[in-house]
Amino acid sequence: MESVQAIKQRFGIIGDDPMLNRATEKAIQVAPTDISVLVTGESGVGKESIPKIIHSLSHRKHNKYIAVNCGAIPEGTIDSELFGHEKGAFTGATQTRSGYFEVADGGTIFLDEVGELPLPTQVRLLRVLENGEFLKVGSSKTQKTDVRIVAATNVQMFEAIKEGKFREDLYYRLSTVEINLPPLRERKNDIHLLFRKFASDFAMKYKMPTIRLEENAIQLLLQYRWAGNIRQLRNVAEQVSVLEQNRMISATTLRNYLPDTGSRLPAVVNTKEQSDFSNEREILYKVLFDMKSDLNDLKKLTLELMKSGNVADVREENESLIKKIYSEENETYEKSDEVLEVLQIPQETITPAHIPEPKEDPYHFAEEIQEEETLSLHDKELELIKKSLERHKGKRKAAADELGISERTLYRKIKQFDL
Repeated sequence: MESVQAIKQRFGIIGDDPMLNRATEKAIQVAPTDISVLVTGESGVGKESIPKIIHSLSHRKHNKYIAVNCGAIPEGTIDSELFGHEKGAFTGATQTRSGYFEVADGGTIFLDEVGELPLPTQVRLLRVLENGEFLKVGSSKTQKTDVRIVAATNVQMFEAIKEGKFREDLYYRLSTVEINLPPLRERKNDIHLLFRKFASDFAMKYKMPTIRLEENAIQLLLQYRWAGNIRQLRNVAEQVSVLEQNRMISATTLRNYLPDTGSRLPAVVNTKEQSDFSNEREILYKVLFDMKSDLNDLKKLTLELMKSGNVADVREENESLIKKIYSEENETYEKSDEVLEVLQIPQETITPAHIPEPKEDPYHFAEEIQEEETLSLHDKELELIKKSLERHKGKRKAAADELGISERTLYRKIKQFDL
């Protein structure tokens, strides 16, 4: 049996990370058997190397090796691609066609992105794994095949199973042995080594001097997150090799080729579903109903003041209500405004009139009402806002302070009354 280092050199696997060596060692160990293997890892970590190692070291190495990207085949044709079809099975099937499982009989099939397979195809694949049988599309005749299946995915399989996107029984049949390849950010000692190898390859390909990194650029390379893993590192090495005239690369230059999305800073992920807007609506309705109730109480209190003329007694009896309305009203309006903006509901369609509180007695105007004057709160509110704005020469902040309301609320009132 060949050593891990010899196999890595043979298949162009660069690096000496312990997890990478362990994955290669497992591939060497399972190769002589016929058991199914599932290769897992993020996109771009080099999962396609493992099935090649397994096939080349197995007794099937002289038969066909077929790699199938399951995510690249349309759902309507994937059954035909994998299992074949009979003539006339569907529109466009002008002749009988053999699928990959028939063509690769005796060899190995690598199913890349197996997590993207549609559920009906998963059922067909499960049958192949269980007894080696399959049906062509449009045929009722069972056919036999002897293939070794190696699958790969970057999908979190248990999450896919939980969401009903992947069959649990198929997962356990595919993952008799699971080989996981680590992401590049966990292979710190291999990053610069890989970059140097890519830089050398591109220098030879494009017939130009090899680029080299300054020490600060090497540190930046090691600290970067590499969301695209080896594939992203290779692309960066190629871009720098082709575009930079100066072959000694500094951190400042290298940073221009590293997207911000690869930052080491933790990402803030919004895990809320769209259904959360229903909760926002419930909050909005509650706020509005509470406001309506408070305003109704305020109207009753104002009328009582007008009738009795004794402000002190009425205010003393209703002190808790007055404090509640006037200490929290501005805050309530501002919160409801935020919800309205989220839900994109026009404010003027649902916002009740606001009752301002002057700095002295908030009800001093009630004592001065004459019998012939109007009792409309709307008119009084408009009159107070106009007077305050005139007094302060249109300065909204000063007027809002005098009226005892927020500048934001005053601005809304100015817009509402078209002042």
